[in-house]
Amino acid sequence: MKFASIDIGSNAVRLLLCNVIEDGSKPLFKKTELIRIPLRLGEDAFLNRRISKRKADRLVTTMKAFRYLISVYDVEDHRACATAALRAAENKNEIVKRIRREAGINIEVIDGRTEASIIYGNHAEEYLDRNASYMYIDIGGGSTEITIIHKGRCIASRSFNIGTILFLYDKVDKEEWLRFKKWLRDKTERIQPITAIGSGGNINKLYKMSEKKGKEPLPYKKIKMLARLIESYSTKDRVKILGLNPDRADVIMPATKILLSIMKNAGIVKLLVPEIGLSDGIVHELYAKHKKRRKTQ
Repeated sequence: MKFASIDIGSNAVRLLLCNVIEDGSKPLFKKTELIRIPLRLGEDAFLNRRISKRKADRLVTTMKAFRYLISVYDVEDHRACATAALRAAENKNEIVKRIRREAGINIEVIDGRTEASIIYGNHAEEYLDRNASYMYIDIGGGSTEITIIHKGRCIASRSFNIGTILFLYDKVDKEEWLRFKKWLRDKTERIQPITAIGSGGNINKLYKMSEKKGKEPLPYKKIKMLARLIESYSTKDRVKILGLNPDRADVIMPATKILLSIMKNAGIVKLLVPEIGLSDGIVHELYAKHKKRRKTQ
């Protein structure tokens, strides 16, 4: 079976095309293609509260291209979700209507709690120790989603208006930052030790830069070393010398600072990076919906 998911984020827009193979007791989710377009909608939404005509035009064109790819791939179902940038844009409704009219794709502007729930829906916890504690961390351009799992059960989940683009332009509210740190301390003090599970492009890039292999965890101390390394280069040299994409080179430091703050306040010493995210969670939900529908037929 084939499914497609679209994640309209603050920094980039992604299309995931995925095969689901039913073999044995658990389905195998095999990514076929992941297409990423760096539109930076968050720059407009967080600074001006509106998506500019130029970026709206680019978003519509991107959705048209995705619609053709979804059609060619011949999927069972697809779903498109927009997160913090469109949530913050005053003209989101007209953009959503325009995409429906011109590209034939229905966009759901989801709230932070729904976003965290979908990310948690990847079910990576099924492959972990059910007696341990874990924290899912997804750092985006306009928000950070945290989900805490203790003994196989979700005990807390929250979205904070703290993201890489907000950080980059000094738009993170100081009170929100204080609430963020307090919440982390309060929710984790009685369930130690905790292992972090990270998702999002910046965390994936940090993991690749660490040269860790397979499911090997990334220690807090190694992330601090990487932070010092990245910060020692200018944005230009991060592209030229470190090989980062231009749209990654300026936001990776804010993402690293947010990640380190989370781990410090929650007393976390290691991070797992299974390379999952919102688009993967959407595919899991599409498959579950398809399976349920099939049982009722």
